Amino acid sequence: MRFRIASGTFAAVLVATTLVAQAALTTGTLLNGTITQGYSSKTAHVGESVVLNNVTNDDGSGSVVRGKLYGYVSSVQKAGQGRPGKIAFRFTELVTTSGATYSVNSTVTKMKVDTKNNTLKEAGGALAGMLVGNMIGKTLFHLSGGGIVGAAGGFLLAKNNREDVSVPGGTIVQVELNSITRRQSH
Repeated sequence: MRFRIASGTFAAVLVATTLVAQAALTTGTLLNGTITQGYSSKTAHVGESVVLNNVTNDDGSGSVVRGKLYGYVSSVQKAGQGRPGKIAFRFTELVTTSGATYSVNSTVTKMKVDTKNNTLKEAGGALAGMLVGNMIGKTLFHLSGGGIVGAAGGFLLAKNNREDVSVPGGTIVQVELNSITRRQSH
């Protein structure tokens, strides 16, 4: 008799916990996960698949523990003259460790993006500009001061040349759920 009561109580607690955990997945829920591979605005393509592992609730409620978010690269802009590199992700499917699958619409709210330092390129541009400006000023116009003008032009040109961005594998990404719908298992 005691075994039946204990078993019944355990089953009730398990069902209640599962229902509370599922109910906690609502619009506005923040999830954190680790991106499985690195991406760069230089090499990524729109539509390329993206996976977040070890997805958990940001609030620590336990409604998602060690889940997976599946998505894709939604936009990429390669760096160029006056144009910084950009990369964006969209996640559309959440799978929990219990096997529950959800269709989600999400927005990335936090992600560490690495950008190269442009200082060396700017110094090189100034030096190259100075040499070319000095050479043109002295040989064509027989004037001094061409090096200063060339250095300024080379620096500004290099300063306006933007760098690509990258998201290294292992980066923590935070996602906000805009909508969530549980899929029926077949």
